[in-house]
Amino acid sequence: MIKITVFLLLVAISTPLLSASQRSSDLSRLIEDEKNTINIFRTSVNSVVNVTNIQLAHSRWGFGAVEVPAGSGTGFVWDKQGHIITNYHVVENGDRFLISFHKNGQQYEARKVGVDASRDIAVLRLVKRPTKLDMIKIGSSSNLLVGQKTIAIGNPFQLSHTMTTGIISALERKIDGYGGMKIPGMIQTDASINPGNSGGPLLDSQGELIGMNTMIFSQSGSSSGVGFALPVNTIKRLAPQLIKHGKVIRPALGIIILPPHLMSRFDLQPDLVVIAGVAPKGAAKRAGLNGMSRDQFGRVYLGDIILKIDGYKVTNLDTIYQLLDKYKVGDRVIITFQRENKIKQTTLTLQSR
Repeated sequence: MIKITVFLLLVAISTPLLSASQRSSDLSRLIEDEKNTINIFRTSVNSVVNVTNIQLAHSRWGFGAVEVPAGSGTGFVWDKQGHIITNYHVVENGDRFLISFHKNGQQYEARKVGVDASRDIAVLRLVKRPTKLDMIKIGSSSNLLVGQKTIAIGNPFQLSHTMTTGIISALERKIDGYGGMKIPGMIQTDASINPGNSGGPLLDSQGELIGMNTMIFSQSGSSSGVGFALPVNTIKRLAPQLIKHGKVIRPALGIIILPPHLMSRFDLQPDLVVIAGVAPKGAAKRAGLNGMSRDQFGRVYLGDIILKIDGYKVTNLDTIYQLLDKYKVGDRVIITFQRENKIKQTTLTLQSR
């Protein structure tokens, strides 16, 4: 045992520590794709953070409430003001949040700025910022292609700043979100995404943000090679509103739709959008659209049936929401509708929801 110990000690002494230049030269034995992946990790990792959700829980001994960690996820630095982007489900019901960085592991407190549950996005802000704050490199999701490289950095199973790679498996996926609302335009990737990766960045081969890792499709709860990310263009559209208003101000038509379960009573097809009512002084009212009405004898008259918005066919409330997501309050749209047996059009100025 003594001889083995001495031998190991001699080997350790005779093996010099690698200098930075030597470690750099070791990259020469790697292929270009490996070098690219390593470089992206090195340049991006300090903008990725661990998010710990702290909630108040009642003490079992009756001494009031105590703070307990209620879960964790990932986020990334959005701007120099210290805003952190993550998923809504990571911060849901949280009272306080702790943010840890890769370079020093130090924890910083953050406060919730705004959330949008329908797109599973939240914005936090650091109470006290580090001296040097590295921001994520923001890209675009406009021209993504199936098959292109993806890189995910996150904290799966609390394993801090883990990198995985894959490809874009599909685009424009429609995934169930909170409240039964669909999240459209999701990016599907086979980069390994596990619990704890939520809220982390999905990067392209340039190291630019193309999406936020949001959910996985799995029967076991761990990665099955089917993960979904919210496109960065959606984040770029929602984040400024969350920072400014604390919520997303979405456009609306100012109408109430006849519920699907009542359509059969009027012998109507389920894929029709029938106006049950219009908001007084609302956008639809000003545009001349009519809801359902009843005469003095109790006879019920159907409201207008919306067929298209700016030329796009609508078949239910969900398709209207998805379409209006591309507009903002104050935009003008052309409504094609059916009144009795006539097809008509009107211009409507979108109001806030």
